[in-house]
Amino acid sequence: MSQDSDVVDQVDTRRLILGRWPFWATLVGAVSITSGLAFGYDQGVIGGAITFMQDEFGFGSFVEGMITSWVTIGALFGALFGGGLADRLSRKKALIIAAYLLIAGSVVQAIAPSVAVLIAGRFVIGAGVGIASVAAPMYVAESAPAALRGRYVSGYQLAITIGIFVAQFVDYGLSGSGEWRLMVGLGAVTGLLLLLASYPVPHSARWLLSVGRRDDAAESIRKTRGEAAVGEQLAAIEADLHDQRSAQWSELLVGGARKALVVAVGLAIIQQLTGINAVIYYSNQILADAGFVTESAQAGASLIAVGLVNVLATLIALAFVDRLGRRPLLIAGMTGMFAGLAGLTVTFLYEATPGDTHSIPGSLALISMVVFIASFAFSLGPVVWTIISEVFPNQVRAKGMSVATAVNWGAAFVLTLLFPDLLDWLGNSGTFGLLAAFTVVSMLWVHRMVPETKGKTLEEVTAMFAAESA
Repeated sequence: MSQDSDVVDQVDTRRLILGRWPFWATLVGAVSITSGLAFGYDQGVIGGAITFMQDEFGFGSFVEGMITSWVTIGALFGALFGGGLADRLSRKKALIIAAYLLIAGSVVQAIAPSVAVLIAGRFVIGAGVGIASVAAPMYVAESAPAALRGRYVSGYQLAITIGIFVAQFVDYGLSGSGEWRLMVGLGAVTGLLLLLASYPVPHSARWLLSVGRRDDAAESIRKTRGEAAVGEQLAAIEADLHDQRSAQWSELLVGGARKALVVAVGLAIIQQLTGINAVIYYSNQILADAGFVTESAQAGASLIAVGLVNVLATLIALAFVDRLGRRPLLIAGMTGMFAGLAGLTVTFLYEATPGDTHSIPGSLALISMVVFIASFAFSLGPVVWTIISEVFPNQVRAKGMSVATAVNWGAAFVLTLLFPDLLDWLGNSGTFGLLAAFTVVSMLWVHRMVPETKGKTLEEVTAMFAAESA
């Protein structure tokens, strides 16, 4: 796009901040926030609930891994179908479907009479998370002004961290009574919030133009970006959509889209295999091995080391993702993640004294988890989703995001399912040492393969990838 277009976008952004037309733009942000809250709550609540589930149903470590990881299998399938739903029905309707699945899955978990029903509920809620994890960043990336796009999409990750914090606060509050059904059942509230945010928002202008609804697309831009943006935005989107209405999956393997796919899938794998979900899902178990004996002590330490730190550190990404850029945050964050994983590796070389949380293992475990979570929260957490939502050409964006998100959840499933076995096979130190080594390899890959997208329109990003692949 031209420099004049960038000026228009910056002017409209200032109008947004000054509140000339805040209502619809606020709703766009609300979609991101509520989908992130639902994602985060369902991700975080299982850490405190699993022990009480185990007490009631009496399952072993394999079933524990199944219950914990099957939400990621549901999310994988949801992500694969989410892109198609977003293309056929619209980004907005895909989000509404996700909200209903989140509510249903929470209710099924809360009333589950058996482990099989509990796992089914985890799968349903995972499907809702998977659809939302594709549709929400896509909707926000297509509806937000370019100057605020990184901050809006990063707001999704901030909301995930807030959802995790709320879940761990609920776990801590209910740890005395062991009411795990209430813990998981409250996830229905986050699904309801997503439903309330998704119903009133306008469809994204890109989707409306892709189905021939030009007047509605103009009105969508007018609502979310202001009158001055309508003409140039419509022209730019129409030019990008020209002769690209029926993209095939094979187009992901051609030209700039192939380069984008490599970057997106690589980042999706790195985000999970550096250990974030394993640390979150099994935070209480890690802390127990480090000397935190009671469920209340584990939940309290996890609330601070995972929940609160996650929220605060994500604010760094919101402040700097559109100023410092994506690559510097990724490199800095992975450096900190390596330090945290190295600390956990050293922690478990010492023998923990049960109940002595001020011992070397207890203190070092807590500090290392804080460093790891904080570093992830301002880097791989929000920045990966920002980049994935930016890099694909418009005609294959939905399909590309579906593939990347499904790969992300597949990697999460593998690590979450195998993490208890890795602890048995390699020990705590060996497991975290392996994750630390993978983090170093990932940092080198990012330095070589991931370009900077800061400040570029989606059309400019597409042109950059096309030029690099020529």
